[in-house]
Amino acid sequence: MTSLDAIVIGSGPNGLAAAVTLARAGLSVHVYERNATVGGGMRTEEVTLPGFRHDICSAVHPLAFASGFFRRFGLADRVPFITPSASYGHPLPGGEVAVAYRDIERTAEALGPDGPAWRALLGPLARDADAVAEFTGSSLIRVPRHPLVAARFGLTALSQGGPWWNLPFRTEKPGALLTGVIAHTTLPLPNLAGAAAGLALATYAHARGWPIPVGGSQSIADALVADLRAHGGEVVTGAEIESLGELPDARAVLFDTHAAIAARLGEDRLPADYLRRIARFRNGNGVFKIDFALSGPVPWRNPELLETATVHLGGERAAIARSERIVAAGRESDDPYVLVTQPTLFDTTRAPSGKHVLWAYTHVPRGSTSDRSESVIAQIERFAPGFRDLILATATKTAHQMENYNPSYIGGDISSGMPDLSQLVIRPTLSSDPWRMPGRGLYLASSSAAPGPGVHGLAGYYAARSALHHEFGVTRMPSLAPGVSAPGAPVEEEIA
Repeated sequence: MTSLDAIVIGSGPNGLAAAVTLARAGLSVHVYERNATVGGGMRTEEVTLPGFRHDICSAVHPLAFASGFFRRFGLADRVPFITPSASYGHPLPGGEVAVAYRDIERTAEALGPDGPAWRALLGPLARDADAVAEFTGSSLIRVPRHPLVAARFGLTALSQGGPWWNLPFRTEKPGALLTGVIAHTTLPLPNLAGAAAGLALATYAHARGWPIPVGGSQSIADALVADLRAHGGEVVTGAEIESLGELPDARAVLFDTHAAIAARLGEDRLPADYLRRIARFRNGNGVFKIDFALSGPVPWRNPELLETATVHLGGERAAIARSERIVAAGRESDDPYVLVTQPTLFDTTRAPSGKHVLWAYTHVPRGSTSDRSESVIAQIERFAPGFRDLILATATKTAHQMENYNPSYIGGDISSGMPDLSQLVIRPTLSSDPWRMPGRGLYLASSSAAPGPGVHGLAGYYAARSALHHEFGVTRMPSLAPGVSAPGAPVEEEIA
């Protein structure tokens, strides 16, 4: 087999980010993907009925405009996005709703007596959103470039990360609104790491909004693959790698896989101490995913929710926290937190005329084989009476089936490792360069490495940066901007 400079195993957002970065530096790069199509968490497929295109994992992309990698790559210039006027909404029992509009002043006004508290909590972070993204989008053991912003962010997360989280508020609305986004993490609530992740997403909601890629998340994967191929890289699909011996010789191998899979594949080249540390890396809880083909839009009791594609269901703050603690204890909640997105409110390319797709998941104990369809439908129906009558077809994946679909989602954990505080600092091991594995030419380029879960490409970008420095002696990162060719292209930051 022909020798290569670099091989990337896995074609999720991080794997493709790594491959693009390496190819832009003039290296020969091959990506190996076990599925028939590329994308990992960015796939869009017809899984219910013909003409209904569903996002398989991620659907709405708060990090598309915030990620340092995507900004370098010029994603917004390569993929058309639609950004709703509202980023996320939260219905409450009795018909009231709380909505996080892109306009923080509109949000504050709608929150009435809690408007000033909301403005004080998120206004400064939204104004410094780029610095927040830089701080949260790297290894947390590094000294932040903007220490004052990092300190403010930490104090804000602390205010929402413990049993005192309701102190800033006088009514139910703002706490419930924040809890809906904090609960994305699958952690028991309240929780400091969950608060940090949720506040970062809430910050981007007011800074640039939560954009939706036209045509589905696959559009992002396709843009990355197009750039990779334009710079000489190749993608091999339908290739499940069971041993590094199956691959061509390469100076660097980058794993866009769960840390445990990377350790198994690289076992012969890794020290025993590292393998023991990876064996202690803990997985989080799972998700049950359900996609709906609908004959019409979701009939929300309160039509304000039609301004946003993302809605968090579960009622009051305390109810959602209780539900998440039940899941963390290994049980299924009778009153589950449910996250839904309806991209066809804004992107009509996803379904036949007049029809809609709805994406939804709920949290379950890891490894669960339970079909939670009825619980999800009942929770949607609670806030959108008549929803059940619109269902044309569904497609589901239990937590166990999520792992079958993507082995990096162990037990249905779409974060590829529990994103609690200790595993955000030590992800997957304590190191100033957590992407570099202690085996010749091996690098971890997945959500199991810092900065953790999310469609941001940063773990792949940082792994590629480390490989360029240590394996190829590259001292300056290549430009990733659209229309710029490599090698000999303009360079960006120096590799420290």
